Amino acid sequence: MHEAIGILYANSENDTLQGLAEYRPVAAVPYGGRYRLLDFALSSMVNSGLRTIGLITPFLYRPLLDHLGAGKSWFLDRKAGGLFILPGAIHGLRSNNQKFNIKDLKLNFEFLYKDFAENVIISGCNQVFNLHYGEVLEFHEQMNADVTLILVGEERKPEQLLDLPKDVDILIIRRQLLMEMISGYYTLENAELLNVIAENISLLKVYQYSYTGYMKRISSIQDYFKGNMDFLDLETRKNLLLGPNRIHTKIIDNPPTSFESHARVRNSLISSGCVINGEVENSVLSRGVIVEKGAHIKNSIILQKCVIRAEAKLDYVILDKSLEVEAGNILNGRQNHPLMMPKKLLL
Repeated sequence: MHEAIGILYANSENDTLQGLAEYRPVAAVPYGGRYRLLDFALSSMVNSGLRTIGLITPFLYRPLLDHLGAGKSWFLDRKAGGLFILPGAIHGLRSNNQKFNIKDLKLNFEFLYKDFAENVIISGCNQVFNLHYGEVLEFHEQMNADVTLILVGEERKPEQLLDLPKDVDILIIRRQLLMEMISGYYTLENAELLNVIAENISLLKVYQYSYTGYMKRISSIQDYFKGNMDFLDLETRKNLLLGPNRIHTKIIDNPPTSFESHARVRNSLISSGCVINGEVENSVLSRGVIVEKGAHIKNSIILQKCVIRAEAKLDYVILDKSLEVEAGNILNGRQNHPLMMPKKLLL
């Protein structure tokens, strides 16, 4: 495979996740019972042979560092290359629509300058996907492209690419070209790499690579709920999790889940370390959840170490980590508007 390094933007902001991203960055939001959102983008790079990856951190970086450590779970604790934690720039007024801010790259210019890779793969951390970049890099080289935009769906005409920055979450760009763009635009307040590419598209060889696999962008609480529910579909799990390229995450040594005498589980994902003595249906439970006798969880997402007391009933609910639902309580949301309960509340 052609040599490339990776840059992950883990500092995107989002105020539409209703508290899930209040105490943690979007990239560190738990997902699918045992993962964090950044696991998908990071694993795709690692599985594609990238051994030098820079992670641009947000203001709330502690949950990311706690999850990543030295990168051992992703085989990035290396003497040469490895995982580089890169500071993000502090912006006065930063739009939620910004993805790849030029100032972030300028602040970490040395990371690009010291490497000799021909290309840079740049990705956000709020998408759920499993992509091997080998074929994309082959396409990039065959077309002698300056920039290759990775998009889901049918191919657009070149002139249509001008309107695509809002749809692009992953791209490949020549390292030398990227450094030239940084040097030319970093003085502009909140300059956005995708806008710079669009502005210069007549001077560049910009192509689209159409990705046909599963990809889910998490930009709202509805996206988050629907994406987790997608994990209950066997074909989706096969495509994302059970192929030759696994999604890596932080290893936690929990005991197996204990299913007690009154447990009834249907069409659900139950992570390790849980104790189930109630009913769970069409739901995703993270590690260490306790469901007491008579409790009924349906169409819900329960994050780690929550406790659902006896006879409590939940339907279309998202519980953040370490919450306790008291005995007999009833929490109901709707399919298109799940009830989100943030951390540090006693229900």
